[in-house]
Amino acid sequence: MAASSLAFSAGPAASSSSGWCQQPPGFSFDESGKKRFQLNTLCTTPYPPDTPDTPAWADVLVAAKNFVACKGSPIALCYYSGPETSPAGTDPTPCKLREGGAIADCTCFEIPPGSTYFVDINAILNLGVYLETVIACGRDGGECLPAGGKVAPVCEAIRTGTLFPGKQVDLISTFSFALEQKIPIAVQNNACVTEPYTRYAGCMTAPCKRTDVIDSVTGNFLAQCACPTYVGPFQVGTDLAGTPGCQLPDDTVWSAAYSTFGGTFPTVPDCIPDALGANGCPLLSPDPPDIPAPPAQISCNTVCSEYYKSSNKGVQVGFTCDATLCTGAADPDLVAKACAGLDKHGVSEILKLEMAVGKSCAASQICGCQPNKKTNEEIWRLNAAQRSQGIEPQCDQNGTLCGSKPR
Repeated sequence: MAASSLAFSAGPAASSSSGWCQQPPGFSFDESGKKRFQLNTLCTTPYPPDTPDTPAWADVLVAAKNFVACKGSPIALCYYSGPETSPAGTDPTPCKLREGGAIADCTCFEIPPGSTYFVDINAILNLGVYLETVIACGRDGGECLPAGGKVAPVCEAIRTGTLFPGKQVDLISTFSFALEQKIPIAVQNNACVTEPYTRYAGCMTAPCKRTDVIDSVTGNFLAQCACPTYVGPFQVGTDLAGTPGCQLPDDTVWSAAYSTFGGTFPTVPDCIPDALGANGCPLLSPDPPDIPAPPAQISCNTVCSEYYKSSNKGVQVGFTCDATLCTGAADPDLVAKACAGLDKHGVSEILKLEMAVGKSCAASQICGCQPNKKTNEEIWRLNAAQRSQGIEPQCDQNGTLCGSKPR
């Protein structure tokens, strides 16, 4: 894993000026690259009251709508990272401090493309992308999904690889409910808010590198992320009972965030499309399903165009992903195969539709989009693969996305 670490290093402190936070852990590529990355050293979060504001890498949330929703890209999930021994029962996913402590190398889970994920608008580490997202979404994120009707510019920056330009970056660390059923999210006994505060890794929007290591419990590949650190109150995704506590030994720190109002995970809207567990939106039902009318603000022409353009070697992966993602998530390898290449194509209107109607893997059915022959045959194969593992595909649950038997 160490060989896969990203070559970022701590940079010099920024000079003190109004609106800018002091002594940030900067990043620098050790490539000659033609593209420059500018760290967001703005004090993005007006917290705590009557004190200097906190920086982006503190990963502070002051309202639920600070989380903006995105879809399509593979991501890294560092929500459970920290100690050398995993309290979640998975393989170890530690966060090891580098010399000086400004950056921690965190082992995180790779989440395949397709599912909805979330970005804390206050924690966007690229200055230009942060400013562009605030202009579109408002400083609190409320004008973008899921609270508003727009798709946040940070989503496109992640999809196109422009959040951290450079060949070293494979994934971006964000938040997802993708592993909630396998690794429950702690909502109690997860806070470290007593002074003196300890250092933690703020991994939201941090750059990550893929590895070829597979976690033996979840089946997900592991990634190595370079996370800036901060000293302050924080909460983690793990129940702290049975762990070393807030202060970890051996130069390790928790991957964490701090919410001023509750949990450090999205609580809006009522359900999340393409997410598993209690937070996920349901599939269409019954069989045959009741199809809701597309909301007036949604263009079905655009929805279908996104499906048709999502071509990977002639297979329209928007359809194959929908047929597999919401039912076959227990097998991340199968989901990765079904959704491979989805991140090469925008799916913002699909996300808007599924958010608006509160249904998962349902946009193509609602808008009447029809897959081509090659795609239908691949859907049939993926459904058969699910059945062979005892999984009931969407076809068997509601009679949609059944595909056609290859000839």
